[in-house]
Amino acid sequence: MKKIVIVFGLIAGCIVSASMLVSIAGCYSSGNFEGNMLLGYASMILAFSLIFVGIKSYRDKQGNGFISFGKAFKIGVYISLVASTMYVAAWLVDYYAFIPDFMDKYTLHVIQKAQASGAGAAEVADKIKQIRSMQSMYNSFLGVVLLTYMEILPVGLVVSLISALILKRKANNGTIVIAP
Repeated sequence: MKKIVIVFGLIAGCIVSASMLVSIAGCYSSGNFEGNMLLGYASMILAFSLIFVGIKSYRDKQGNGFISFGKAFKIGVYISLVASTMYVAAWLVDYYAFIPDFMDKYTLHVIQKAQASGAGAAEVADKIKQIRSMQSMYNSFLGVVLLTYMEILPVGLVVSLISALILKRKANNGTIVIAP
């Protein structure tokens, strides 16, 4: 199980990290943050599709064609954790070493978009309050780590859950099944 988790987790982590770094570089340099969120989550789904492949590989090769929901979900969670940790590490290096003012630019973009949306003053004030709260969390290393994990890990957990539900297959427990 360990080898499957590490291999598929590292591959998924490379995919999602590379996609994030390219996307962030593009939006940071252009100042255009629109559309990158959809691309980002699409790359997460693509990378986390390896959870399905990893669970199936374990079931077919090590589980003799059988795997419980719990075991399948556990493998998926571990793959998610490996990939998510790589994603967080890549973001930390990128943020602190290359784009330390990213959150300031992003905050300004969100505020300008909220003001230009034609929303009421209360809605704009709520959006500004929300983005300022997020910006303040970026003042600490732990805040950056937690927010980044909150961005990616739930996607991996959902894919793990769905994959485990699809791929679970119980053994016959010694009963003989005679086909009609």
